[in-house]
Amino acid sequence: MSDSLLKRRLARLISTTGPIPVSTWMTEANAHYYAARDPFGEAGDFTTAPEISQMFGELIGLWLVDLWIRAGRPEGAALVELGPGRGTLAADALRAMRGAGLEPEVHFVEASPLLRSAQAERVPEAAWYNDVTTLPDDRPLLIVANEFFDALPIRQLVATRRGWHERLVAYADGAFVPVPGPLIPAPLAPAETGTIVETSPASASTVRELARRLAAQGGAALIADYGHVRSGIGETLQAVSSHGFADPWDEPGARDLTAHVDFEALCRAAEGQGVRLSGPRPQGEWLQAMGIDARAAALAGRAPDRSSEIEDARDRLVSPDRMGTLFKMLALTSPDWPEPEGFA
Repeated sequence: MSDSLLKRRLARLISTTGPIPVSTWMTEANAHYYAARDPFGEAGDFTTAPEISQMFGELIGLWLVDLWIRAGRPEGAALVELGPGRGTLAADALRAMRGAGLEPEVHFVEASPLLRSAQAERVPEAAWYNDVTTLPDDRPLLIVANEFFDALPIRQLVATRRGWHERLVAYADGAFVPVPGPLIPAPLAPAETGTIVETSPASASTVRELARRLAAQGGAALIADYGHVRSGIGETLQAVSSHGFADPWDEPGARDLTAHVDFEALCRAAEGQGVRLSGPRPQGEWLQAMGIDARAAALAGRAPDRSSEIEDARDRLVSPDRMGTLFKMLALTSPDWPEPEGFA
């Protein structure tokens, strides 16, 4: 389906049945977006940490294998990545893990056939799944989710003088526009008209399932994403195209739609499932605790002609004014596994 065909289909749907929730808009747009293109890298719409430097995936692989070793090297441990992009992170992590003596099976949660093909080029031994509920249930799981939760659909509630409404997407005069829907019972205090609160039931259910699996099967999960430590108010839904911001209500399926991850909400969803929570900690601090400076120096020593490139990549990942503070790391570990490194 072309971008324009999706636009016409959504316009027809809204014209026939009425405005749709923001969560439906985001689900439909992103499903098409990721099925129709490779959005990663300089030639795409955005660049993720694994595409910036091999150091990111390598340190994640070492973090996972360290936990596995200190847990007693349990048999059958599997590497799981949610939304693996091109497979770059997994390939780098596997190289580090194998160097430390772990040859895990690889399981990818990825719905896009186009991205599955790209992943198969880098990690041909992988097995693919459409969602986390179908992952193996008979072995420890070493889970990575880098910039996965930010692309999951959100609900938006908007305040008016009458109370709180679900925010919907309407179609009028040839354009998609956000509008307040019917009043809903919401356990929220009255707020200034136009105030927006975002929630992500899809994120909560996903992290709850991961936590349940880890408590029952053993293992650990590392979530890396951009967002806020505490739940709050305000709109964070955004669209990205060609490495710049765009209108999230225009050209559905042609732009990446994301929202800031609410890490407090993720922790609430995981609580009660029996797992240990560590973090969230700023990405820059975590990477430095894991030894990115030493790794950058080692890479530069082997390739002096690339030393400036390597240092810039390190700086991009850790500097507070780049990715180092906005991006956070959150760990979930089985109660029977040791405390993870990087979160002291």
